[in-house]
Amino acid sequence: MAYYRRGISLIGLIYVLVGLYVAWIHHYITPTLLRNIAEALLAVFLWFLVLLGVDLHLGG
Repeated sequence: MAYYRRGISLIGLIYVLVGLYVAWIHHYITPTLLRNIAEALLAVFLWFLVLLGVDLHLGG
């Protein structure tokens, strides 16, 4: 009986982590980029607060 497992494998996870590390050391990923992504995710998941006028900008 074949068992099919959905999701990422250990090799796939290692591949992604190494890719993130390489992108970080070559400055494709920066702290500013991470902050902007975090702000965008907050705005997407907490959109109702944005409509109420809450400022979701991180760090000022």
